[in-house]
Amino acid sequence: MAHKHIDLEKVKSDRDKTSGRIKELYEELAKTKHNKRTEHHIGLIGAKIAKLKEKIERRAKGKKEGDGYVIKRTGDATVALVGFPSVGKSSLLNKITNANSPVASYDFTTLRLIPGLINYNSAQIQLFDLPGILEGASEGRGRGKEVFSCLRNVDLIIIIIDAKKPEQYDVIKNELYESNIRLNEKRPAITLMKKDRGGISVRAHNKLKHISAEEIRYVLNEFKILNADVILKEDVTVERFIDFVESNKAYIPSIIVVNKIDIASESEIKNINEKLKPDIFVSAEKSINLENLKKTIFNKLELIRIYLKPLNQKSDMEKPLIMHKDSTIKDVCLKLHKDFAEKLKFARVWGKSAKFEGQTFLSLEHVLEDGDIIEFHLK
Repeated sequence: MAHKHIDLEKVKSDRDKTSGRIKELYEELAKTKHNKRTEHHIGLIGAKIAKLKEKIERRAKGKKEGDGYVIKRTGDATVALVGFPSVGKSSLLNKITNANSPVASYDFTTLRLIPGLINYNSAQIQLFDLPGILEGASEGRGRGKEVFSCLRNVDLIIIIIDAKKPEQYDVIKNELYESNIRLNEKRPAITLMKKDRGGISVRAHNKLKHISAEEIRYVLNEFKILNADVILKEDVTVERFIDFVESNKAYIPSIIVVNKIDIASESEIKNINEKLKPDIFVSAEKSINLENLKKTIFNKLELIRIYLKPLNQKSDMEKPLIMHKDSTIKDVCLKLHKDFAEKLKFARVWGKSAKFEGQTFLSLEHVLEDGDIIEFHLK
């Protein structure tokens, strides 16, 4: 059977046209003032941009990619370091973990994914040093596609900025956004139920200020959704609603770490603090503020410590079970053993979440707090 001929020039031409059209639509969006008369137009532009980007992504997936990175999760949480080449990621990894990442003063020292382990507050936090990213990484420059693919699977992204180059942050934030990663955002609280007929109905729990029912209909029509019931439990922007419809976004918490403060002036640090409002300033080279960095990572991950008490014995206060904030008795059961919840008769709890010491809970849905002690009674 004859192979189908692929016109590479035509493929490139189509891609360039699509990228050019996206740029034109962004320019049109920037010029359009948001008011009642333009809201339909804005919604339509946003949806068209999303569809064109989806078209480019489908073509990119069809190409043969190089070797990617695979994160093998271990420990209580997984965190990744993201930054420009030579920003000090490797030095930082080596100082706060047990890793041994190559360190040099030239770009692209890190050519592979390097893991380390942070031990803090009894938690074991897996930390990865990834290759540096550059402007254009979201479109495939350097190893951007591989790096961003990895990031979708982590619990926290640490963005490292050079104290002498604060402009790096806007570039990194934009590249992450273009790679469908949403920093410090929650998944939109929206329900969409497709149906056979009846058009699109829109209901909202609260008054909508940033999006209208008409904009929602325009966006859904652009995505070929003509009949559906939409329920909004929160007010969202058009962009957030499009993110929901595309359903290919990763919502990941992040912190901003400014490195190399040992070579930055007071005025430079003040300027960065005012513009970026970073979570913490450090120096990997001089080991400045690294313990506070571990604390910042632990707190941002929202980890809590739960202590187990065997029947008729004292609780083991040396080795807590590390859980995420808002974990329930059921979550603890499932972490211990998949069948444990079915065998549980009741649980007794000591600590902040209990009204009194040793309170008995028959329900598995009781939410625990940091430092709670729990004793299980099985059937």
